[in-house]
Amino acid sequence: MTTAENGVNVQALLDARAALKDAPEAAQFTWRATSKWEKGVHSTIRVQQFHGLGAEQTHKSESVFDADHPAVFAAEDNGITPIEFLLVGLASCLTAGVASVAQNRGIQLRSVESTVEGNHDIRGILGDSDVRNGYNDIKVTFHIDADATKQEIEALVAQSQKRSAVFDALTNPTDVTVTVA
Repeated sequence: MTTAENGVNVQALLDARAALKDAPEAAQFTWRATSKWEKGVHSTIRVQQFHGLGAEQTHKSESVFDADHPAVFAAEDNGITPIEFLLVGLASCLTAGVASVAQNRGIQLRSVESTVEGNHDIRGILGDSDVRNGYNDIKVTFHIDADATKQEIEALVAQSQKRSAVFDALTNPTDVTVTVA
């Protein structure tokens, strides 16, 4: 196997998988985001704390995101739309997977780029009950330059898709509960 350096510590991931096999309760994570309404349809979302490995955890720094709607929706366009965040999550999760699988398989990456497009009929969110509120479909196109054959690159992407938490959440039913405290 060729030695590749894509910046992924595969051994740590493999060690974690082995350790969590014997302690499945530690593998239960709760990811959190907090949102604060600003004005109109603009909100600010913060991510810093989560629960995992049996304890509260904190990212090394807080990430702050603004969500809004564009001017064509009569809004102020202070950030991307909430549905675009799904595309961001999918692109980043699949890309991380490609890098991790490539590292594990000894494939040196030179570049990984993707375009993620979601087709959305907005009549649903505007109240047309005959139209779905969410995406009708999402297409991901990768452009990968690596020391590998086309078939090996396709296998990287397939394995990334198979292990992607975001891909899974988008393509399989997920229980979502909304409450008012």
